[in-house]
Amino acid sequence: MEPDDELCLCFHVTRRKVEQFLRTNRPAVASQLSECFGAGTGCGWCRPFLQRLHEQSLQPTDAVSDDSLPAAEEYSVARQSFRASKRATFEEP
Repeated sequence: MEPDDELCLCFHVTRRKVEQFLRTNRPAVASQLSECFGAGTGCGWCRPFLQRLHEQSLQPTDAVSDDSLPAAEEYSVARQSFRASKRATFEEP
């Protein structure tokens, strides 16, 4: 995933915005990333990825790997499946 790819697709929050928020605000827990333009407060798909970035932000910079997130297209397709499964759950009688 590139820096300008959307991490939170509900609120169009890019990876760059989240990483900048992590650097400048140093949130104590991943849930505080919701203060970054509402990231993670929509469908919930991005929460594990936000958690991963938060955990990486706590590591020394030389220990951070850039392959922690999938490519943007793969990410989007997986989210569509996630949302479809959530819709099916709510539509069942």
